[in-house]
Amino acid sequence: MLTLTLGTFAIALNHLLLISALALATFVGWRVAKRGGENPESALFSLFLLGMLAARVGFVVAYWMHYRNDPWQIIDLRDGGFLAWPGVIVVLLATLYRGWRRPGLRRPLGFGVASGLAFWVLATFSLSIYEQGTRLPEITLRNAAGETVKLADYKGGPLVINLWATWCPPCRREMPVLENAQQARSDLTFLFINQAESMQSVATFLETQGLSLSNVLFDGGGRLGQAVGSMALPTTLFYSPEGRLLGSHLGELSEASLARALENFDTVPATSSRKLPCPASATC
Repeated sequence: MLTLTLGTFAIALNHLLLISALALATFVGWRVAKRGGENPESALFSLFLLGMLAARVGFVVAYWMHYRNDPWQIIDLRDGGFLAWPGVIVVLLATLYRGWRRPGLRRPLGFGVASGLAFWVLATFSLSIYEQGTRLPEITLRNAAGETVKLADYKGGPLVINLWATWCPPCRREMPVLENAQQARSDLTFLFINQAESMQSVATFLETQGLSLSNVLFDGGGRLGQAVGSMALPTTLFYSPEGRLLGSHLGELSEASLARALENFDTVPATSSRKLPCPASATC
């Protein structure tokens, strides 16, 4: 399962773990403060925000080449572009500083930050191990010609799968980014799997938007989203040539966040000679 879905609300599990870590840190800090010391609730929340800011700044610096032509994208957090280690370092340094300045806060804040970070690291590591044990689902789809194709037939090379729909605003915004990546990375296979829409509506959308995508497939019943545990759109999945899940991204991809995700394939050999089940065309 990649997301937690309640009705129309969906949240990625890694985001849920981050919020849970903050909640645990607040609870532990409050309990310790009851035995003596200041309540660290406001301090913990400010540290959380400071850590997120540092993680964002670290990401922008690391992938500046993707932001320099459009600096406004820096403040668009919808791409999920954060680097964990700058955030953790800043949180630890800020915790030491606050404890030094306010002795009554040292113990509650220290226990709170330690418990929150420990939970987040262990939970994130466990989620990563779980995801990497997930395999490419054995389901059938249809191509633009109405022919049945097996998803497993695309194994044998690095695979990027994008679950999308024309009615989904973030799906529409990220399409040009994915189109450019498909054209630039011939060593990867991109599959654009539409969720529960007609072939005609998808063809009309691609034509009106001027998009030229290869390997557009159709999942009329949304079975792939159910199989991978993500009913939210857009969802992008990254698979190894053996069909092992390397990573996932819930929400809109920017050039920078996609570039980071594609680093999963840096050690994967090129597969340009691999024969695909469907010939490369604008709507295949």
